[in-house]
Amino acid sequence: MTVHRYKAIRARQAAHHDVFVFAAKPKDVLAFSEIERVGRGDDGQLKGFQRHQIASHIKEIRDYLARDDALLPNAVIVAVVDGVTVHDLGHGVVDVQINAGDGKPGFVVDGQQRLSALSGIEKPNFEVFVSALVCKDYNELRQQFVLINNTRPLPKTLIYELLPTVDGLPDRLTARKFAARVVDRLNHTRGSVLFGEVRQHTNPTGVLSDTALQKLIMNSASDGAIRDLVAFEDREQRVFEFVNEYFAAIKEVFAPEWDGMNPRHSRLRHGAGLVAMGFVMDQLYASEGAVVCSEFERGLRLLQPYTAWTSGQWALAADDVRPWNGIQNTPSDIDLLARYLVTAVKRALRRPRKVANG
Repeated sequence: MTVHRYKAIRARQAAHHDVFVFAAKPKDVLAFSEIERVGRGDDGQLKGFQRHQIASHIKEIRDYLARDDALLPNAVIVAVVDGVTVHDLGHGVVDVQINAGDGKPGFVVDGQQRLSALSGIEKPNFEVFVSALVCKDYNELRQQFVLINNTRPLPKTLIYELLPTVDGLPDRLTARKFAARVVDRLNHTRGSVLFGEVRQHTNPTGVLSDTALQKLIMNSASDGAIRDLVAFEDREQRVFEFVNEYFAAIKEVFAPEWDGMNPRHSRLRHGAGLVAMGFVMDQLYASEGAVVCSEFERGLRLLQPYTAWTSGQWALAADDVRPWNGIQNTPSDIDLLARYLVTAVKRALRRPRKVANG
């Protein structure tokens, strides 16, 4: 069957959108809707948006739904881009026709685990509620996925990884979107110092926290070096190059604490270290005009003796001396570490430099 027809109840919501609910068999929902899992193509571009299946969760749902008395009142949410015709029958009732003859026009926005569980059960008469919305294009579909799931218990890493591909977001997500786009480029651009290093939903083998790097960029954009760069039309490219140059310097100066390390063995690769070092980046830009690797290196080498990324102690204050791994990824610890590092680099830069005889 290529045309699926249902009587549905339409809800009056946004003026230019159709939202309606109907009952359908799971196999039919899967016949006109895709569960498009998030991934990356050979060129590194993001595709899809759904998280990968959680086998244990699906098994739990399936075990319950296999019972004769099982109920599933939660609606599956499907967004349809095209191929749907809606006829008003009056009194809030509509006739919905979904044409899947040229491919599936629907995408599951919420409820993929439930549908996956039901697909493996022989209950031919079992139906689910489908809450459907009609989107004008794929971007709007992704936008709805992010907005609907941002308040649900989905991994924030997945939401943040999708942000660069979505337009029309609330103000509270736009700063994060810019930062996420830069981090995405740092992680997927060949030649980037951080290529493949950032842990994302589509790159689970990465080590560096994507949210920590996003926070570094957001902090700097609010009151640091990146605030100057975003004034340019080519802001994204400038920020990408600037951050890449800074981490090239970190990798050069702190090679033993960086290369091959993970956050458990080096606080430089830890979320707290990454965010705190963002403030050092801003300080070196403000006081030394550092924008390229060699300029950052000079300040970082002066900072090096005061760090304890993999061993030793942090003398954060007279009454606060901690072992190297005593720094935690909490706002208070990040603030303490950032203040300590910035103070140390300021003092080191003020000291007279020895001039070699020659």
